[in-house]
Amino acid sequence: MRRVHDRLREALEVTRAALADGEAAAPATRDLLLFCHGFCAALTAHHEGEDRELFPAIAAAHPQLRDTLRYLKQDHSMIAHLIGGLQAAVERAASPAELDRHVEGIAAIMESHFRYEERQLLAVLDTLALDADPHAVLGPL
Repeated sequence: MRRVHDRLREALEVTRAALADGEAAAPATRDLLLFCHGFCAALTAHHEGEDRELFPAIAAAHPQLRDTLRYLKQDHSMIAHLIGGLQAAVERAASPAELDRHVEGIAAIMESHFRYEERQLLAVLDTLALDADPHAVLGPL
């Protein structure tokens, strides 16, 4: 999980760099469209895999974590909403400043979410017997 989170953090940095390098809205939007598509798809697949595969297995083996898992799923929903806002801004060629606000919002929530998730679940994952494809569980990264 930590390795996937680190890869997603790296992908976010590439997206930030693309935005920072854009001198005008068109180049920034074009770069973000390319980088965000990959980043947004990877982050979404990661959360969908956790919701579909990982969290039910954790809940079955560790019922005391159900409230934690519910909170993490709420984060997933909030991040999906923020990603939708970024994608809409990219599609309508929003200004670099607006795009930056969207990216920074995702970054803040994503980092908080990853840290909480790692604190709550990494030890549990070491004990969890999960017979599933890691790409289905944690996403393509």
